[in-house]
Amino acid sequence: MVDYSKFTDQELCAFLMEGDHSAYTQIYTRYKYILYTHAVNKLRDRDEAMDIIQEVFTYLWYKRETIQFSESLSGYLYGAVRHAILNKIAHSQVRKKYFASLKAFSEEGNIIADQRIREMQLKEYIEKEIVLLPPKMREVFELSRKEYLSHKEIACRLEISEQTVSKQITNAIRILRMKLESLTSLFSIFF
Repeated sequence: MVDYSKFTDQELCAFLMEGDHSAYTQIYTRYKYILYTHAVNKLRDRDEAMDIIQEVFTYLWYKRETIQFSESLSGYLYGAVRHAILNKIAHSQVRKKYFASLKAFSEEGNIIADQRIREMQLKEYIEKEIVLLPPKMREVFELSRKEYLSHKEIACRLEISEQTVSKQITNAIRILRMKLESLTSLFSIFF
């Protein structure tokens, strides 16, 4: 049986390129702890460091036939680990920014949607209360608030005095305000 621990890095690389599993195992045994320690020092996370080491050695095996070791094997492996660490950090920062923006959008979206729903509910409630006003008062109020007619125009159209128009609008607003105050006190109890 051949003792691969006695081979140089260059010899192990040549065997590796030929698909020699024992050469690959020796490279892994020779460098895994040194690279792992280096990765832990940079990342401060043992699990992530181990993941990076596994990724680097997996890549080394799958690309064994095409890898060109322009420098030493140790230089190549350190560079691969450094590159993987930088990618991990960059990916982590992008992920954090994405989740932060997603969270902000989600929270903002919920607030906006909730506000719109409440506005629509309040509008429906007001419309229901307007319908419950006495007929003449409702007519005067709707001409004032929905058709934007002045008191004088309403008085001419309905053939009543401006004072009556003013009184009807004042009474309608008072009734609606009382209804809304009871609604808002009810909302404050539940929300």
